[in-house]
Formats: sequence, C-alpha cells, structure tokens
Amino acid sequence: MKTLVYVAMFVLSARGGLAPAPRAPVLVELFTSEGCSSCPAADALLESLQHEQPVGGAEVIPVGLHVDYFNDLGWKDAFSSASFTARQKDYSRVFGPDSVYTPQIVVDGREAVVGNDRNQVRRAIESAADRSHLPLRVTARVTADRLHMTIDLPGAAPNTERIDVFGAITEDDVTSVVKRGENSGRTLHHAAVARKIERFQSLTPQGSVLQRQLQIGDGWSRPALKTVVWLQGINSRQVYGAAVAQITN
Repeated sequence: MKTLVYVAMFVLSARGGLAPAPRAPVLVELFTSEGCSSCPAADALLESLQHEQPVGGAEVIPVGLHVDYFNDLGWKDAFSSASFTARQKDYSRVFGPDSVYTPQIVVDGREAVVGNDRNQVRRAIESAADRSHLPLRVTARVTADRLHMTIDLPGAAPNTERIDVFGAITEDDVTSVVKRGENSGRTLHHAAVARKIERFQSLTPQGSVLQRQLQIGDGWSRPALKTVVWLQGINSRQVYGAAVAQITN
C-alpha cells in the first residue's frame, strides 16, 4: 500500500498536482579577506552554496563581507569595509571575544563556524533550515544610479525582542588579481560580494510594505547585482527571515 501511495504522489508531482515543499531561507554570511591565505577556499565554498544549493530544505542566501583588518599586511582588499569588520565584531557579543577571525561563516546569526570547513557549514545550514522563519519578500529595480526596493514585511510578534530590517546589495562574478600579501600571484574569484548594507527600520506589530532606495556605485556590474534583505534580532542577533531577488531594469 505504501508503495502505491508513493507512486501516486510521484505521478501527481510530475503532473503538477503537488507543489514542491518550500525551502527555508537561510542567511549565510562569510567574513573573508583577499589578504588571508585560507580565505579563497571559503570564497569557493560560498559560491558553490549559491549555485548548487546542496542542502535539502534550505535556500542558501549568501553574503560575502570583506573585512579590513588585513589591509595593512601587504594587500588592500578593494571590497573591504570597516562597517563589515564592525558587523563581525558585533557578533562577538554572542559568540565570544575570540570569535573574530577569517574565514568565518555565520549562519542565520545563530552559529559561527570556520568558513572553509564544508561539513561544519553544511550542518549549521541544515540546523537553521529546520527552524521556522518569518515570511519576507523583496523585489528590486534600477533607475539611473538608484536601486528601488519593495519589501513585504511581516508583523512583529508580541513580547519579542526588537527586530531590525536590513537591506544589502551584492555582486556576483567578481575577480581580483592579487599582487602582494599572503595571496600574492593568485587570481581570486568571489560571489555575493557585499557592496552595501544598511539598516532600514524595526518591525512593527502590523505587517507593512516598505519602500527604500540604495545608491549603486560606479563600476558595479549591474547584471551581476542582487538585493538581499533580512530580519535580525537586536539582542540575540538571530535572523528571523531573509529573502533575495535579482535586480530588474
């Protein structure tokens, strides 16, 4: 009997009668640097997570944040930002004072693991995918040098911590030829490079539609840009929901 049920479900699915189960959005932040010799493997892992989506039940939403504390060691990372370093240091309030290093991956703001350890990263994503997430949706379009975002926000549940709404622009297919430092002579390839991150507002008890604009920088490849939004607890740093969208004209 079970075999017949499984066959029937397969046939219905093949005919479009059953929709595939939705994947849980999981925010995967990689803290990396072109001046770090162990980071290229983590960069490659982040790219494979984005393209292959290998974790069942999870929609991996990657963001590569290039920190700036390697910039005085021979090579200045053109994608680095002091604000990304500050974001990693803010996580150390949760993960401990010794948790600021590269490569590091933070999954849904809940778990920090070594960024080039594929097994640890996969386990953390699987664990995050098993948790419930708040619904979140974003669309984005470009006019001139502006990115226009429309974000459908859920309402904040009563008696929860303050939850902030963050938005980011990421760029794929970025390549650098490193001429000095630990990776001297290497050509490095990056995916989901964070170009800009901003906090927009906090969730309110009522759901709403949020309109925001972000400026696009000179030299950014527009066909390679995406927008990422997420909901993050101010105290726990837990990510309650995330979404990603390709940018349209």
